[in-house]
Amino acid sequence: MPDASSDDPPLPPGLRLLRGLVLTLTAVMIAGFVIMIGAFVIRLRADPPALPDRITLPDGTAATAFTQGGDWFAVVTADDRILIYDRDTGTLFQTVTITRP
Repeated sequence: MPDASSDDPPLPPGLRLLRGLVLTLTAVMIAGFVIMIGAFVIRLRADPPALPDRITLPDGTAATAFTQGGDWFAVVTADDRILIYDRDTGTLFQTVTITRP
């Protein structure tokens, strides 16, 4: 039985280059996908930042959202204010009033 590859004519130089580029792009995309999945796994396994045990809001305010940074956390209230607290001491150090146009 004759070898089928020996009967095929050689590829022109332009197609050999194109085939090499496609193979390289495929390898780079697979490597990027594996790195991205690895980054997700590492990030999802990390411990979340500690939430404060208790937050004392000013009288008459209700919390609608919460977010946090490195050394602070913020509470968005129903009366369109953002209250920013120090993470270590739990003291309120800034109030931002949201104004609508």
